[in-house]
Amino acid sequence: MDTAELRTALRNAGLSQYQAEAYVALLQLGAASATELADACAVPTARIYDVLRDLESKGYIETYEQDSLHARACDPNSVMEDLKSRAVQLDEAAEEIEARWQQPAVDRHMLSIVKRFETVFNRAEEMIREADGEVQLSVTPEQFDELKPALSEAYENGALVKVVLHPERTDDLESLAQREYRGVATEVRHRTLPTPFVAIVDRTGACFAPHDNSVNQYGVLVDDYTLTYVFHWYFQTALWEVWDVVYDAQTDELPLVYSDIRHFVQDAEPLVRDGNRIVAHIEGYETDERDPIEFTGEVTDVYYTAVSTPTDTLSFSELAGQVCLTVEADGETYTVGGWGAVLEDVEANRITIKSISETPDG
Repeated sequence: MDTAELRTALRNAGLSQYQAEAYVALLQLGAASATELADACAVPTARIYDVLRDLESKGYIETYEQDSLHARACDPNSVMEDLKSRAVQLDEAAEEIEARWQQPAVDRHMLSIVKRFETVFNRAEEMIREADGEVQLSVTPEQFDELKPALSEAYENGALVKVVLHPERTDDLESLAQREYRGVATEVRHRTLPTPFVAIVDRTGACFAPHDNSVNQYGVLVDDYTLTYVFHWYFQTALWEVWDVVYDAQTDELPLVYSDIRHFVQDAEPLVRDGNRIVAHIEGYETDERDPIEFTGEVTDVYYTAVSTPTDTLSFSELAGQVCLTVEADGETYTVGGWGAVLEDVEANRITIKSISETPDG
């Protein structure tokens, strides 16, 4: 390091330009009078006394009287300790700046826009680990592999885990079938088109990031029940319903578990119409007070406002309007809706078919 670089470093450490000039000159002289020091550096004679007093107060030099004011540099140990301490602090600050830039803290706002995918991915992983209701996930095979430990925890917690895999390259399609889904996912589908990263967890939070080929790169973090519902419909209609099932942990044997009332109605409506008796366990919330509620009873009616002429097998889009069940349980009659229910008594977040049997008249 040359003299000019040393002066610059001292200025970065908190000295003024004149203080750095005087201190470096005094290191070279060893000791000098104030006027001699002023002549040896670029500090004006009128300012040298103030500069020396400031350097002495900082512990860099000491002054003494010898016919006139003289100065000499102090033992550099204290100065070096200060500089090293500043260097460590600056190094730690640099690391913290990098960490915060890469992973800004996620505030609990309804909607947050972030610039790095890692922030979105890490938030999704955190939410999935805590899930105990439902996980809806759209990922690449590599992202799925990285999220497997978190998905396994959610699965163990009892969450229904629905995964859409979309390969980044067409030659990745064969590798999808070789992946192990048992104990990690409830149902898996494959989508052949590039797809955004989407994670929707327990109806309360969503994480979204465009696919890698998108013009704009950003991330969206949602911590709101209503906004999450918007992402749920995007997932169901664009990413889920139209793609083939490649893995299903549920069999046709009872009990059958549903996290969405519309999927339940797709399977149950023909059975009810043919006179079968369905006994189901309902878990959810009372729509007025939002108190948790669960009960087991007979599904006596299925109501839906189809947006088109219903077919024998109801599509998800045909059930886009109101969908409602009537359930008789312990002498009470409940109307049961799905996510966002307002008109019904209960918003169901899980429906489990316990038994199916023909009625005496069936």
